[in-house]
Amino acid sequence: MSDATDLTGRSGLVFGGGSGIGAAVAAELRSRGASVTTADLAGGDVTCDVTDWTSVDEVVEAVGDIDIAVNCAGVSGNYVPIATLDPAAWRRTIDINLTGMFHCLRAELASMGAGGSIVNVSSGAGMRGMANLADYVASKHGVIGLTRAAALEVARTGIRVNVVCPGTIDTPMLLGFSGGDRDAMESMGRMSPVGRLGTPEEVAEAIVWLSSPAASLMTGAVIAVDGGVSAA
Repeated sequence: MSDATDLTGRSGLVFGGGSGIGAAVAAELRSRGASVTTADLAGGDVTCDVTDWTSVDEVVEAVGDIDIAVNCAGVSGNYVPIATLDPAAWRRTIDINLTGMFHCLRAELASMGAGGSIVNVSSGAGMRGMANLADYVASKHGVIGLTRAAALEVARTGIRVNVVCPGTIDTPMLLGFSGGDRDAMESMGRMSPVGRLGTPEEVAEAIVWLSSPAASLMTGAVIAVDGGVSAA
């Protein structure tokens, strides 16, 4: 019996692949046989600013035919009340997390043929409200809506579009959000039902499965990888 998660011969592109979840996804895709290009502001195979449509388009055009795309470039947003949130800070979060996702998705869909898979990375914050994180929460809710709209648009073409919502994951971005305080980050993990932080590799496993033929009937799905937070 063939392994439905074998990705030998497939071409992958990971935006935000320079570190954290994106880097783990790229490593896992490669371990399954895929040829993968990572794009990021720093640390990727190619440099890309997802807020710049031209930059995204050039990356997708250079990669050529894409079988698997994973979009996980993002920032953590600003922990302040709405009444004091700087409009410029709001725009930056939306530009990266949501408009950047649109730029990636738009270019990928133009390059991808039947049998292709796109996985967007939202957040547990895209599934519920969180006080003092309005820009981040709004952007991540938007990613889910964008994913669902895209999935319905291209369902008959054989392209699948899904979204994964990680919880508190041990990444450089979460450490930065915690002010570099490792103990504070670990404390956030202990608040989840499983009592710990997740790892980038655990999220990558879900993304790679969604990217594979094993998930052939999955499109428009919202998958929480959050240690049970969304079940509470």
